[in-house]
Amino acid sequence: MATGVLQRVRGGFSPAKSRALSAGNLSLWVRGFSTSSSRNREDSWFRSLFVRKVDPRKDAHSTLLTKNEESNLYKIQFHNVKPECLDAYNKLCEDVLPSIHADKYYPCELVGTWNTWYGEQDQAVHLWRYRGGYPALTEVMNKLRQNKEFTAYRKERGKMLLSRRNQLLLEFSFWNEPVPREGPNIYELRSYQLRPGTMIEWGNYWARAIRYRQRNREAVGGFFSQIGDLYMVHHLWAYKDLLSREDTRNAVWQQEGWHEVVYYTVPLIQHMDSRIMIPTKASPLQ
Repeated sequence: MATGVLQRVRGGFSPAKSRALSAGNLSLWVRGFSTSSSRNREDSWFRSLFVRKVDPRKDAHSTLLTKNEESNLYKIQFHNVKPECLDAYNKLCEDVLPSIHADKYYPCELVGTWNTWYGEQDQAVHLWRYRGGYPALTEVMNKLRQNKEFTAYRKERGKMLLSRRNQLLLEFSFWNEPVPREGPNIYELRSYQLRPGTMIEWGNYWARAIRYRQRNREAVGGFFSQIGDLYMVHHLWAYKDLLSREDTRNAVWQQEGWHEVVYYTVPLIQHMDSRIMIPTKASPLQ
């Protein structure tokens, strides 16, 4: 290859200049060409060290991260309420939501309902569990359409809201399932928008890290989104008060291994926020 290139180059010179390209010059040129090729191969190998290799998977993230023996689906609702309507909104929810929770006709449970104290103001947050997954969700929605009390509730509620949004979630296999607890407690909902493609990595680190955060029973539940904002993670914590929250979070830094979890998970996050929430009277999580 090198000889052919040299012949084409020499073809453009006069006979005298062509003779000046001696065998020694040819040897130097070929040696330089070989060195350049070797350097290109080395550069390519060096760059390959920084290319993230993705192993082929045949399972969805949801299959790898959730409890296989159960099929629970969660819905989280964020309702932004007109400030002057918040008390009336809470009263309306207290009159209707517990009856749906207690009625076995509906395969769903009200896990918790809160008002945001610090974070986004005049906001209500509701967390529902559907035992049986998507079929249970569909069954509940179809039955509620026939429920005149619920229809009236939605109509009245609509007058009090500025906006609303929801997400469908699955629970991480390594977190506790949320169960009713006595109060008084405050709750923190920490929400993380992850970089696409990092959910498995996040789950791997937190599967080991959760043991650091269970000594004071502060861990309530951990979820990741399936519909709505994708690659969204929610961690729900309970504390006696804000001082207890500060003491608990400071104490975990004294445990060997926690700093490593933070070091490796922070780069996976695009955005994060925190809400401090107060449970309403209708909430099973008090």
